[in-house]
Amino acid sequence: MAKFNPTARQVGAIKAAVFALALVPVAKMTYLTVTQQLVEPLEHITRGTGDWVLYFLCMTLAVTPLRKFTGWNWILKLRREIGLFVFFYAFLHFMTFLWFDHFFDVAEMWKDVLKRPFITVGFSAFVLLIPLAITSTNGMIRRLGGKRWQWLHRLIYLVAPLGILHFWWMKAGKQDFEQPIIFGAIVAVLLGLRIYWKLAKPAARAQPHQANARSGSAL
Repeated sequence: MAKFNPTARQVGAIKAAVFALALVPVAKMTYLTVTQQLVEPLEHITRGTGDWVLYFLCMTLAVTPLRKFTGWNWILKLRREIGLFVFFYAFLHFMTFLWFDHFFDVAEMWKDVLKRPFITVGFSAFVLLIPLAITSTNGMIRRLGGKRWQWLHRLIYLVAPLGILHFWWMKAGKQDFEQPIIFGAIVAVLLGLRIYWKLAKPAARAQPHQANARSGSAL
């Protein structure tokens, strides 16, 4: 595949386009709600915001594999923006639950969180996203240092399966497993690639040493 190396201005334009497109789903949900075109607006907004959390989560996890397969290093510059939209739609999903389901009654919300496992899992995933969103600025990266920041942001690998489990349990009541299976398969492949590459690195480094040992080299 031919490499595409956009200029800084082109990358800026791509980021602006991604930003605008990422707001289309919430704009559409808002429009349909305000114009009263939805039969069940609460269910539509809850389902819609939850679905888009998973869409953006998959896109975020897909950035590194896409870079490796295409050589498009510039695409890493989009990962932070896409990742923040994971939190944005997760926040809207949570606010729908807190506002429309519980009318900001935090005590009742906590009872629901503790009583219903699928909400417990979903709430846990949302809480884990908060430090990732807060530390997504260049200033926080400098304060934490590269390694600590990377370790913190590996929480996304826990958020992803929790999000899939939340979605699975939510759909279980309706015996509708098609979407959870699709999302689960995509996330499993994307995380599986990372595990494979992680394990392959030590093996690749070991091969030259093994060859040198067989040849009697001291290097």
